[in-house]
Amino acid sequence: MMIRYPKYYTQFSCIASACPDSCCQEWEVVLDEESVAYYQTLPGQLGDRLRQVIRKEEDLYLMTIENSRCPMWQQDGLCAIQAQYGHGALCQTCRDFPRLKHEYEGFTEQDLELSCPEAARLIFFGDCTPVTEGTAEQSQDEILDILLQSRDTALGFLENTPYPLPQKLTVLLLYAHSVQAWIDGSDAAVLDPETALHDARAFAGQGDMASMFEYYVNLEILTERWKKRLATPAAAPRWDEKLVRFMTYGIRRYWLQAISDYDLICRVKYLISACLLIHHLGGNTVETAQLWSKEIENNQDNVEALWDAAYTHPAFTDLNLLNLLQNS
Repeated sequence: MMIRYPKYYTQFSCIASACPDSCCQEWEVVLDEESVAYYQTLPGQLGDRLRQVIRKEEDLYLMTIENSRCPMWQQDGLCAIQAQYGHGALCQTCRDFPRLKHEYEGFTEQDLELSCPEAARLIFFGDCTPVTEGTAEQSQDEILDILLQSRDTALGFLENTPYPLPQKLTVLLLYAHSVQAWIDGSDAAVLDPETALHDARAFAGQGDMASMFEYYVNLEILTERWKKRLATPAAAPRWDEKLVRFMTYGIRRYWLQAISDYDLICRVKYLISACLLIHHLGGNTVETAQLWSKEIENNQDNVEALWDAAYTHPAFTDLNLLNLLQNS
């Protein structure tokens, strides 16, 4: 079995009490049954407290949030469970976060979750050289092969060409449509930047960013910070090239996931609209992207709503996205 990951993946280490946005606040942690069973056996004050705050909703065990924070979060910023019983006593969610694992036919890919501030630092500034361990099994899935080839092409274009970022995103959107046609049975997709930019200019018009902000405001919102940012955007005068790293992260994470439903377009629109949003929100790009991830990527309902909106909401039409990019 082959395992792939960016080099920075193995360099992650939780910064605990020094973290500016702890994963122990605002989220409800889903507990695995093995951890719940273990917590039920713990003695003393900590065991009693755990039994008090663990609740079951339908088929899920959850740690009840109190005052917008996990009840196990101590004043020193550390977890009471880990402090008393060690890292191995944490539930599966807390042991894994912010590590991601995606399993495909013949190989596994690993990365970090952008919603963690320390992971975000590595994603934007760390060494993202691909690392491969082991040998891949021969794939029998033609669609997976298409996605692998096209993802390599997309990443190569994004990382190694001199086009301004809005033009890169324009080309990637149109390329994604060609790849989607390839998935659906047409000829192999070709990435031709000059033709793509020429075609995009033919549809140039005024984009509607307000409707995109309105859509995001009506998604589930976790923090007051995000609500305030959406209400007071302040677009930077120029695109921050660090968003290339954001798109690299997003393409690595989401492109191959189209194997699950053969829908690449919704995922690429999701990433491009996120770039547009982060740009138009302004401020510190890394902090804004990390907060976007916390609010969107860590809420599957929000993710799926945005994938659906790629086909149903005027803010996410090809025409509006192309116009927004050309007028940026």
